[in-house]
Amino acid sequence: VKVMAPHLASVVAARKRFAREARATAAISHPNVLPILHVDSTGQLPYLVMPYIDCESLQDRLDREGLLPIVEALRIGLQVARGLAAAHAQGLVHRDVKPANILLERGVERVMLTDFGLARAVDDATLTRSGLIAGTPHYMSPEQARGDAVDTRSDMFSLGSVLYAMSTGRPPFRAESTYGILRRVTDDAPRPLCELNPEIPKWFEGIVLKLLNKSAADRFESAEELGKILEECLAHVQQPSSIALPLAAGKLMPSAEAMPMASLRFHRLFTIVGCIVTIVAAIVVGYVLSRGSIDSLSLDARLKRSAQSKEGAGTPTLEGNDSEPSRHDDVPLPWNDEIEMELRQLDKELESLNAATNM
Repeated sequence: VKVMAPHLASVVAARKRFAREARATAAISHPNVLPILHVDSTGQLPYLVMPYIDCESLQDRLDREGLLPIVEALRIGLQVARGLAAAHAQGLVHRDVKPANILLERGVERVMLTDFGLARAVDDATLTRSGLIAGTPHYMSPEQARGDAVDTRSDMFSLGSVLYAMSTGRPPFRAESTYGILRRVTDDAPRPLCELNPEIPKWFEGIVLKLLNKSAADRFESAEELGKILEECLAHVQQPSSIALPLAAGKLMPSAEAMPMASLRFHRLFTIVGCIVTIVAAIVVGYVLSRGSIDSLSLDARLKRSAQSKEGAGTPTLEGNDSEPSRHDDVPLPWNDEIEMELRQLDKELESLNAATNM
């Protein structure tokens, strides 16, 4: 049972918001959203009734265990994204997605989003004014921190902050004061995930960084889109040998410039090997084509000679016979100076890479 605080119950706008929370949540029928069974806003202290669930909050688990394995982070993030998609389909923005509002049911792998106390209809301007900051500073979006209007993409930023916290054990923006946190949310980039947890895959970091874009337009378009990507990533992590990483996640990997030095060295090694394979293939193809062109030239010349002697020989025939050696057998393989220079350069690259890797 959730009872409204007495000091708020006397405020008409607060009572309306409490009633709105109940109606908004009751309109969502989804296994990843904690339902409301009953609401009473007419008494002295309005209250609502929710089912009892044997669970703990994600915040409790993070406090106890610290960072979570990538499989758990994906599983929880996927179910939160599904719950948000259901809320957004009803025209609702949660506005306070954080670990304390994410419940983990014990005994089963079910995640539920709760506490829509700050949720509001996208088209509702009667109870929330521009310039009002509502939410938890560590997990709120830049537009919330500035007091600007928000939409469903604000929840996406908050979910990105939750994914960051699950994979590193700490929220992405921290400071000594609320004001300091808000300034970091609006102005600063978070510390790279790989510095706090080197085991995090690059594609997962790319997903989180896209969610944490300062501009809402640069985030995922919808929770449904994010949920689909997280579902495919989870399947890949669970069965990497049979299920490939989704293309959408692969495209989000940070660029080579942002890679750690060790990863960059292996990336360069693979690139050089690929170049060598390509050049060798080009030499083989060039050789085959060159022999084919010599055959054609030899054939044309012999036909021409045969045509010139047709008066004495009757029907034109090919010059020579099967026992005569082919004209092109002693033709040397053509060699391109550029190919030789490229191979020498690649050899130097391999030596440099080997020296750097052994440092």
